[in-house]
Amino acid sequence: MRLSQRALTAAAAVSVLALSVTGCSGDSGDSAGGGGSAKVRFGYISDYNGASLLAIADQQGLWKKEGLSPQYSVFTNGPLQIQALGGGSLDFGYIGPGAMWLPATGKAKVVAVNTLAYADRVIAQPGIKTIQDLKGKKVGVPAGTSGEMVLNLALQKAGMKPSDIQKVPMDPATVVSAFVSGQIDGAGLWYPLIDSIKAKKPGLNEVGSTKDFSDKAFPTAFVSGTKTDKGLTTKVVKVLQQANDYRAAHPEEAIDAAAKLLKVDRAKVAADAANVKTMTTADLVAKTGDGTVASWLDGLGEFFVGTGQLKTVPKADTYYDGDLYTKAYGK
Repeated sequence: MRLSQRALTAAAAVSVLALSVTGCSGDSGDSAGGGGSAKVRFGYISDYNGASLLAIADQQGLWKKEGLSPQYSVFTNGPLQIQALGGGSLDFGYIGPGAMWLPATGKAKVVAVNTLAYADRVIAQPGIKTIQDLKGKKVGVPAGTSGEMVLNLALQKAGMKPSDIQKVPMDPATVVSAFVSGQIDGAGLWYPLIDSIKAKKPGLNEVGSTKDFSDKAFPTAFVSGTKTDKGLTTKVVKVLQQANDYRAAHPEEAIDAAAKLLKVDRAKVAADAANVKTMTTADLVAKTGDGTVASWLDGLGEFFVGTGQLKTVPKADTYYDGDLYTKAYGK
């Protein structure tokens, strides 16, 4: 499934804009040679899942420890980051479960599982109380994201099809403004953006949620370009693993760090973190070894086959570099 021209244009615009949005630790040398740190261009989304490990890595000096200097770029969703990875303007990025179909098609490599996320919802205007009530109505959704994923899941559970609603592709910010202004009747979106909508539409209803699907897992992940150097990837994964273990051991401090990087109120970040299940690196290594992570990815793959985003379910090890993740932990 190819992304639309609109998405391609948006990706280019975001990439240009992001050049001025950086957060660095240590020297921003062009390479590991010449006495400077190796520059790492890293994309993320402005939420707890996307920002907490990067914030901790900065705060704890983990990048410098590995001889790396990060340059951060903010994106609104995962598909745009994968476009930037493919175009060579990023080395690594962060995606939610709704974008996992893109690495599954060979457009990126999953280098580290981050969390299990349950922040996605289908929301509806006041007075619309069920997913069935959205039949024939306009529903805004960022295409190819976890917002579209939760919408499709909710429709399936209700015995409905995407054709039963008027699905309107929009970028996340436009979904927020369109819902608040009443231009759309519902939306597939995620927290903390939904909190922004609730501030102006306190009577909205949540008519679908990833929390409704206890039989499914929704992993978020860090991804690399398909040609990113493995030595660099190993160093980056080690940073992420160390930051991950700090987050697992110090959840309150992790919220503080993320709030500082994102420059938002701590209470909002704490509310966002409440939708997240974190795991230690040792647990993730064990789950990689026993096939649990593969089963999470296979489950998503089966769903994406049903939506037409994948033709078949690829083997997880064709796009999740679990061997590298495991070996990085042992170093």
